[in-house]
Amino acid sequence: VQLQASGGGLVQAGGSLTLSCAASGRTFPFSSYAMGWFRQAPGKEREFVAAISWSGGSTYYADSVRGRFTISRDNAKNTVYLQMNSLKPEDTAVYYCAGSGRSYYHGPSDFGSWGQGTLVTVSS
Repeated sequence: VQLQASGGGLVQAGGSLTLSCAASGRTFPFSSYAMGWFRQAPGKEREFVAAISWSGGSTYYADSVRGRFTISRDNAKNTVYLQMNSLKPEDTAVYYCAGSGRSYYHGPSDFGSWGQGTLVTVSS
């Protein structure tokens, strides 16, 4: 599977961005698996941001982004989104989308397929 993330950029604190991640590959049944977003800030370990179940009916968020970020998916387009509002400088990171091998999110270890990342920079 190939996961192509896009939508990153430079935004002022308080602003918004929407990230997209398109999945391709004949052997990856996108609509059957949970998808997620992770991020890695400079000098820090990669951390979980959000995940969504196969149908979109269940969503999961890190405490640091809950209420500000919204994950969604369009199975017809094999695409998962991350709407980010009220951005803070501490949200600055490379954001990665990831594909799970399970239908629902159980933990970060579910994810075995990774995209190349897109950089989000939030200025103060």
